[in-house]
Amino acid sequence: MQGERALNFGTSAAAEEQRLRDIAVEAYIFGYPLVLMDVTRRVSTNVLRADENAAPLNRFANRRTFPDSTFSTVVSPNADTLYTFAFLELREEAMLLSVPEMMGRYYIMQLLDGWTEVFASLGTRTTGATRNQFAIAGPRWSGELPSDVQEVRSSTSMVWIIGRTQTNGKDDYEAVHALQDQYGLVPLSSVGKPGQPIVDSQVDPGLDMKTPPVVQVARMNMSTFFSRLNFLMVDNPPSAADAEILERLKTIGVAPGLHFHLENMDRSVVAAVKNCVRDAQERIISEARKPHGRLVNGWQCLTTLGHYGTNYLWRAVVALIGLGANLPEDAVYLRATQDSSGKEFNGAHAYEIRFAKGQLPPVNAFWSITMYNERQLFVPNVLNRYAIGDRDRIEFNSDGSLSILIQNERPGKDKEANWLPCPPGSFNLTMRLYWPQRAVIEGRWQPPKVERKRAKVQEVV
Repeated sequence: MQGERALNFGTSAAAEEQRLRDIAVEAYIFGYPLVLMDVTRRVSTNVLRADENAAPLNRFANRRTFPDSTFSTVVSPNADTLYTFAFLELREEAMLLSVPEMMGRYYIMQLLDGWTEVFASLGTRTTGATRNQFAIAGPRWSGELPSDVQEVRSSTSMVWIIGRTQTNGKDDYEAVHALQDQYGLVPLSSVGKPGQPIVDSQVDPGLDMKTPPVVQVARMNMSTFFSRLNFLMVDNPPSAADAEILERLKTIGVAPGLHFHLENMDRSVVAAVKNCVRDAQERIISEARKPHGRLVNGWQCLTTLGHYGTNYLWRAVVALIGLGANLPEDAVYLRATQDSSGKEFNGAHAYEIRFAKGQLPPVNAFWSITMYNERQLFVPNVLNRYAIGDRDRIEFNSDGSLSILIQNERPGKDKEANWLPCPPGSFNLTMRLYWPQRAVIEGRWQPPKVERKRAKVQEVV
């Protein structure tokens, strides 16, 4: 029977049960990014027509304003760029992506496959800021392309385009909107043919549109999770490098196209895997809390995003805390959860980040520091400020240095230009360096420490 495996002779029942338990946990971690991507896709496309937050399959949605503290669809959002995003279904048809002349402005069209791998990074850094056309094709597509269209091939039928256009504050909205309106996404077969009216999409009234995708996946039981994973792997096949793990996962009935049914399994298998969801989630969360990448002055410098290979646990961690992360060549993320003394950030205290003169982040585009709460979402505050960086009207110190103030209470009117509000409880910081220079990627530039001030917030103001 599917998933059935009798206990091996010469092997204790306890050892065999542990082996199966380990495989089940491994299977959950392996499949977590794909299932999370699918739930995100379903929530993001379950609308009649495109708006700022969602769009039907194969259509662009354009964020016209920065996300705020009510936004919860995607964890770790940014307030540096205006998003343009779309989920593509490429089982049969390729899609034509067109971008206008950007007039030197930084932008990126990041393409993720169903497993959250960045398989293409289109934009100012790679393809220039000029007018361009790209054919995004799935694994089954074949055909001829016009000479002025570049082919971009995905190994999965599900593709997520996350477009980011540099936006220099709210005063820049109008100029960015004009560019967003020129981003095009149409079926390749429609090119050169008379325009067809856009028909409203169908929606699923039973789909949960309020609960964040991360929470929806966390609430799935084992049967629901693995059934969905098996179904998704048919059109979103694992890579060739995954052959070894796939052989192990068959042991518990996890494989592309299989029907995952506990009632068809041997009782010993069911007993072994019954707690795999809880155990796997605990392992992902535990790993997420650990330092990753280079630890420099309290900042975890992450330069291993976008491509994960067979590091399935790290891939799951990134999906959980930063779904849609860029390649390091496009953006380097530095994450801090503790101050310079090793104590966890807490809004009961005040902190300072001081860049020495001439030591601002070396980037070809721009940089920012973003505040997140324990759920990796924006923090509501009186200024509606969720990030601060080089495009803000920050004030330098008399010696040429720059101080960023992190605290819950107002620091005083004369210091608010450099204030990044934090919640009263726990929080974490992400420094984003867009199009970083080699000094960042190679570790030759070091970010400053986050220093906790000696006085309490109430004594500072």
